[in-house]
Amino acid sequence: MNYRESYGIFAASGILFNHESPRRGLDFVTRKITHGAASISLAKARGWCWESGRGTDWGFAGDYVEAMWLMLQQSVPEDFVIGQGTAHSLRDFLKEAFEYVGLKWEDFVHIDPQLMRLAEVEHVVADSTKAHAKLGWKPHTTFRELVGMMVDSDVKLLKAEASAR
Repeated sequence: MNYRESYGIFAASGILFNHESPRRGLDFVTRKITHGAASISLAKARGWCWESGRGTDWGFAGDYVEAMWLMLQQSVPEDFVIGQGTAHSLRDFLKEAFEYVGLKWEDFVHIDPQLMRLAEVEHVVADSTKAHAKLGWKPHTTFRELVGMMVDSDVKLLKAEASAR
């Protein structure tokens, strides 16, 4: 019997890579990007600066919640890594968000070299092999679908704010 079982506690740990959704706060870079693309597409903003960063394994939070639920359905608690298994840069995120609204990000976003992060790991990618094998879990939402979902949400939010005025 291991430590977790000795106290009668079923404790499974999930190492969750970046999980995003339209509910993410505007202080997170992904929401800054989707909100910015939505604002510019609705002519509510003209452009902005951004800070560069590493390639990140982004996935949809709803898919990760499903993985957590599956972890808790197992007869023995185990630890799992949850992620898409692919890395996308912030540039990729920008490109997807702006293309989604029919714009080229390069026309609206200024990259300030002083905001570039100098010491970053290039790519952070999840290996969810164990979750695939033992839980039968795989993400359902692609990177492109995730970005589109977030942009759609921000467009809807901005339109609702405009009509409330």
